Amino acid sequence: MSSYALHQPESLAEALDLLAEHGDEDTHVIAGGTSMVLLMTMGLLQPEHMIALRKIPELHGITTEADGGLKIGALTTHRQMELSSEVRAYAPALSETFGQVATVRIRNQGTVGGNLAHADPAQDPPPMLIALDASVTVRSQAGERSLPVEELFVDYLTTRLQPAEVLTSVRVPALTPGTRTVYLKFLPRTHDDYATISVAAALRLNDDGRCEHARIALGGAAGVPLRVRAVEDALVGEQLTDAIIAEAAALVDSVVDPPSDARGSAEYKRKMARVWTERALRSLRDQSNGEH
Repeated sequence: MSSYALHQPESLAEALDLLAEHGDEDTHVIAGGTSMVLLMTMGLLQPEHMIALRKIPELHGITTEADGGLKIGALTTHRQMELSSEVRAYAPALSETFGQVATVRIRNQGTVGGNLAHADPAQDPPPMLIALDASVTVRSQAGERSLPVEELFVDYLTTRLQPAEVLTSVRVPALTPGTRTVYLKFLPRTHDDYATISVAAALRLNDDGRCEHARIALGGAAGVPLRVRAVEDALVGEQLTDAIIAEAAALVDSVVDPPSDARGSAEYKRKMARVWTERALRSLRDQSNGEH
């Protein structure tokens, strides 16, 4: 690992000044560091400047907003998300998603913002955040902008963040009463591994038992986390019989483009995407009404 200059700003303004000052050099922002340090150890990253964000208080914390949504500071750790009473009150599936990230040691160090900025398509949180219609806020000296989590990812380990931008927070909007949520992770190997395929879903039924809202996202099924709109469209307005769910889940075949790797061949993952989408939808249908 080559040497680098370490900067530890104590305010967001100071961090943005550093990014602007060293923007023409090989400069990287570090949050928890669980992914970046590994990339550096492997020689895939060799920064000249490292800007560590840990000392910036405004990037920490979880807040329940007046409308019932959540504002999550970018430096909130996976463990804090897992244990937060605010997160569990919002939707148990959200805290359970973060509880499935790697090991406790990693969850104590890794952060929400760092996870999203790293952009590994097999990570646990992005599909769940997409299913919940979450958005990210990013800042630079030029100002602030917001974009949906589903639009953040461009390709494997690549996002729409610009070199001078810092991801500052994630906002999860309030859930409409009666919305049911789930996160399922297919793990044929060890429990702390990345998912071979994961499925996150949010579903709401009307009084007649017909689907009036569906959002479904997959992890590990392509170069980015995928929202599967074709499946959503096939569900809305329908009574969720086993046959309707199976037909809708089969539509993932036209969307996914999984890589072949140590966790399985592309064809195997394609089949598992359909199987686990169907399981997720059945589990939501069978949840008690109003349970998140």
